[in-house]
Amino acid sequence: MNQRQLKNPHFALFIFCFLFSIAFLAFSVFNAAKAHRTYASAPTTSAESMAVLEVSTRRVLYQKDMHRRGEPASTTKILTAITVIENTPDLDAVRTVPDAAVGVEGSSIYLAHGEKLSVRDLLYGLMLQSGNDCAEALAILTCGSKEKFAEKMNETARKIGAKSSNFVTPHGLDAPEHYTTAYDLALISAYALTNRDFQEIVRTKKHSAPWAGHDYNRVIVNKNKLLNSFEGCDGVKTGFTKRAGRCYVGSATREGMQVVCSVLNCGPMFEDSAALMESAFSEFKMTEVVKKGEPLARLPILEGKKEFVNLGAGGTVRYPLREGELEKLHFNARCVVPLKAPVAIGKESGEIQVILQNDLLFSTPLYTIESAESLSLCDRLRDIANQWTA
Repeated sequence: MNQRQLKNPHFALFIFCFLFSIAFLAFSVFNAAKAHRTYASAPTTSAESMAVLEVSTRRVLYQKDMHRRGEPASTTKILTAITVIENTPDLDAVRTVPDAAVGVEGSSIYLAHGEKLSVRDLLYGLMLQSGNDCAEALAILTCGSKEKFAEKMNETARKIGAKSSNFVTPHGLDAPEHYTTAYDLALISAYALTNRDFQEIVRTKKHSAPWAGHDYNRVIVNKNKLLNSFEGCDGVKTGFTKRAGRCYVGSATREGMQVVCSVLNCGPMFEDSAALMESAFSEFKMTEVVKKGEPLARLPILEGKKEFVNLGAGGTVRYPLREGELEKLHFNARCVVPLKAPVAIGKESGEIQVILQNDLLFSTPLYTIESAESLSLCDRLRDIANQWTA
């Protein structure tokens, strides 16, 4: 580059524009990468409403309008299944299919009049193939009628904490006043997934059951596509009606953390749910927050040989946390009034609250982790003497 070029105003302008373009391009690439990182940690969804929970703690990991009322379609059957399981003494008991359950519209395993099946087989038909006839049969066999079963469903939902839902049918076909929310549906599913019979049914890809009038068994295939394509997937249920749209609840477990994702009215329900759960596993890890036997507070002791005893949690508590959240936790011990000796190990004496940015994550009881003996007569006399001579 010679002196004449440097002094040429057109050439100088060219150099300025060139350098500006390079800087702008670098800035754009940086922001694009930053935007990608933001998307990766909190993916968007086309669902009308959505909730992702960690199963053991019920912590909400992601949400979108999760308290918005919507129709659940056949994801209703999650509540149907757990209601049946909890109200049936023997799932292997063989029962006669009620006539009212034959020929129910929609998805079906084609139950026949007078056919006999175990309650367990009907549950497989309900959850894998989404049999509306199975839903009707189970409702009648459990409570005598669909109406009484709906009452039992709502009773179960309220027990779980699903306060913004109302269920009218056992199968989820469109009906007035049959609704739930993404949060309630995720909460119901998290509860159901703690039941071993429910776990076993919803993670099964294929089930064989007797078929009256045929010389071969029914083969009931699970409609949950993520069981075959998403690492760790272990449930739960699909749903669709024209009014509700495509609905889905999925669950998966990796490295000791189980998440459940519910989406209502979501076209790409499998794709969106997979992205949400993948992000959850990437961003959150089950972290040891409270250790069993770790001193967390001190409690005064009256008339004992020691002035205080240490309190700790009854067991180790693990919680889903993002990177860096563990260091931001605050602990607030709430103890009972001073205890009078003697005090044994394991006496419940308060609770510890775990707080993140002014939000209470959870609380767990505190127990004495050491004992305290009472003062003997000699100890008391010695204390009196010391007071007189002090």
